[in-house]
Amino acid sequence: MAYLSELLGKPVADIDGNKIGTITDVIASPRADALHPQIAAIAVKRKGVDFLIPYADIAVLVAPAVPVSKRIADIIQYQVSESDLYLARDVLDKQIIDTNGMRVVRVNDLDLARVNNAFYIANLDIGSMGLLRRLGLASVASKVAVKLGRPLSSGVIAWHDTELLPGDQPMRLKVASDKITDLHPADLAEIISDLSRSESSKFLESLDIKTVADALEEVEPEYQASLVEGMTDEKVADVLEEMSPDAAADLLAELPEERSEDLLNLMQHEDARDVRELLTYAVDSAGGLMTTEYVAVRPDLTAAQVMEVLRETANEAETIFYVYVTEADERLVGVFSLQNLVLAKPDRRVNDFMHHRIVTVMLEDTQDEVAQVVAKYNLLAVPVVDEQHRMHGIVTADDALDKIIPTAWKKRIPKLYR
Repeated sequence: MAYLSELLGKPVADIDGNKIGTITDVIASPRADALHPQIAAIAVKRKGVDFLIPYADIAVLVAPAVPVSKRIADIIQYQVSESDLYLARDVLDKQIIDTNGMRVVRVNDLDLARVNNAFYIANLDIGSMGLLRRLGLASVASKVAVKLGRPLSSGVIAWHDTELLPGDQPMRLKVASDKITDLHPADLAEIISDLSRSESSKFLESLDIKTVADALEEVEPEYQASLVEGMTDEKVADVLEEMSPDAAADLLAELPEERSEDLLNLMQHEDARDVRELLTYAVDSAGGLMTTEYVAVRPDLTAAQVMEVLRETANEAETIFYVYVTEADERLVGVFSLQNLVLAKPDRRVNDFMHHRIVTVMLEDTQDEVAQVVAKYNLLAVPVVDEQHRMHGIVTADDALDKIIPTAWKKRIPKLYR
């Protein structure tokens, strides 16, 4: 096992013993037949410029002084391709996403493994040992740690389990997209929060629209606004259409009024209409907290017909834990749970098994009042009605309790309705 930090600065000599220069970087080339890039060359500082020596011309890579098997005049410099990586320049000190640990970490060193006569990038060292090794303190620190009974951990991540974030250099190392998109939106949000604003924006640019929308819903609206600041209006409009109406309204409320209106004009008419309605209510009222994505059926349907409705509309609803029953004028007359529906005989009418006594909140009720209702009746969602008892939306438990309980506690609430 060799380390990049131990190679940098090493002297390099040709076959006659003439010093060529010192190693400033190591170049690795990705291979289609291997998960790990192969070391292809070293960059040696010679007369103020980098001289690229192919790995094939290196007699021994790991040595106090690296010997080359040719004279300087006979060395044909390595030709760098677009896919090649300068390990010190492109990887060392870069922030990466650990897709297994779901966190953002920094590369302190690189482990190089020898297989037959070639070297490959094996792991990225993100631990304190990697940093100490670069400072030349690894040996001393290890001895001190052993005496104290606290051995230092290496903290490595396999090369294929990482995603190199775009920075001054372009994104060069990518994991399969499903490794990122399969992460829970809350985990993605946590990763985003670990990055700077510019890094977060670049990271979001690499994700598909649906994943961006899901991740944004997990961060505070104020931070959402800063993350979409550099996005084109067309992309932000697409993201807003994928978000729940209440989350989209919260984001738009944080943007300048002129841009908010431009984005609404770019959205699909139906999506924009729902969001516009929510923007008319105070942000801390039931109307401002509610989402218009819920499932409502008529009281004369049978249980079997309701099942068909759910199959067709469930993916558009914020929650289907409760199904609401409304008349033709949207007046709320009942509610039932999925358990009630499953236990009902297929030919039984909704009116016969729905609950007629319904807990509701009014459009103008404050968030405190909504939270008290949710807590008192142990609800996952509560319907929002006007004075004529017409239904306008629902407030889910997490939105109702959002500013009432500590964030750490709120994260423990199971989102059964998602």
